[in-house]
Order: sequence, then structure tokens, then C-alpha cells
Amino acid sequence: MDTETAVDLNADLGEEVTDDAALLAVVTSANVACGYHAGTAAIMRAVCAEAAERGVAVGAQVSYDDRENFGRVARDVPGEVLREQVADQVGTLSSIAAAAGTAVRYVKPHGALYHRVIDDEEQAAAVLAGSGDLPVLGMPGRFLDLAAAAGRRVWHEGFPDRGYAADGRLLPRGEPRAVLEDADAIAAAALRLAPQVDSLCLHGDTPGAVVHARTVRAALTGAGWTLRAPWERG
Repeated sequence: MDTETAVDLNADLGEEVTDDAALLAVVTSANVACGYHAGTAAIMRAVCAEAAERGVAVGAQVSYDDRENFGRVARDVPGEVLREQVADQVGTLSSIAAAAGTAVRYVKPHGALYHRVIDDEEQAAAVLAGSGDLPVLGMPGRFLDLAAAAGRRVWHEGFPDRGYAADGRLLPRGEPRAVLEDADAIAAAALRLAPQVDSLCLHGDTPGAVVHARTVRAALTGAGWTLRAPWERG
């Protein structure tokens, strides 16, 4: 975590379910779907072009190959297969980003893979092996531990639009208060989380995502926070 009053605001984009352009006007980092749980090459091109124009950092949001379930169902994928799937996703987005005049700055797993790599060392290692030396964004666990041990930059993430369990993990979707939809409550959660993390994530597929992002940004800047991507903070 950064000791200065700066924090990143990221959102999941390119998932065909939200107003990407409106969110790109608010966030400082974009987790771009790479086609395995959502997204297409055309959508990736549009998001990367807009991100480049606005100075928003692009990250590869890699997932299990599972568009049917939006990448939110756990899969038992052999490590070597997952490594190649991650490499394919990162490679595809990297080429598109470069053509748009920007670059992929970090990798972040999506959905079921995000939660799996917190505990599963084999899956975590596969994601790392498939993503080169990119910095990683996530919650504490094996994924971040292995990345740090390998000398990769690690960014800690919090979720103001999600409910937390007593153990610090996110409440499973479907449980009461697992997904927050009140903009003021989300902004209050962002202010609580900001001192503890490097980046705050807002889910692009949550109803009202653009309003949430604008409310969170206003609350953070009003409280004296500077919104800036981690790698721009030295």
C-alpha cells in the first residue's frame, strides 16, 4: 500500500454490460475483459483506444474459458492449460493495446479464478506463468505471495461495492449484502477501504455502475485523496 493519500480507482470494462466510455471518464485503471468470460476484439479495441486517449491504465482481466457463466463458476483446469489460456488472453490484449498507443500495465484474474488463486497455489502459479512479469492486482493470498516472491510488483485491492465476511473475504454472490447497490453506501465503503489498499474496484456489471463510480470519485477527492494508478506513484 502507498503511504501517500493517493489511490487507484479501477473498473471491469469490455464485458458488454455497461457504459465503458462513461466509466473511462471516471476511473484511473481499466480491467479489460480478454474474450474468455466476455468481450470481443472489437470491444477491446474500443476500450483501449478510449483508455489511451484519457490516460487510463489498461489491465488484463483474465479468466477461465467460460462465457456461458461469465467466468463465475470454478473450473478444474490443469495448470499447463490455464497457463496457456492466460498467455493467450494477455497476448491478445497486449497486441490490441499497443495498436491503440498504450500497453497492458498489470494482470488481474476475474470471477471464480480471482477467488481460486487466493488459496490454490497451482492455479496461482499458472496465472503468473502465463502473464510474464506484469504487476498483479488482487486480494491477499497465494497469488500475491507468489508474485512478490518472484520479484513482481503487487497491488492490493478493495471492493467498496461488495460485502465482506468476517475473515476478510468477499461474501459469496447471492448472500444478503454481498452486492451493494446504494451509491452513498458504496462511497462510504470506499473511504473506509482507501487507507488500506492500493486500488478500489467497482464492478462494471453492477446496476448503476457509472453513478457509483462518479459518487465514489467525488467522495474520495472531497476527502483529499488523489486518484492515480499505482505505477504512477513511484
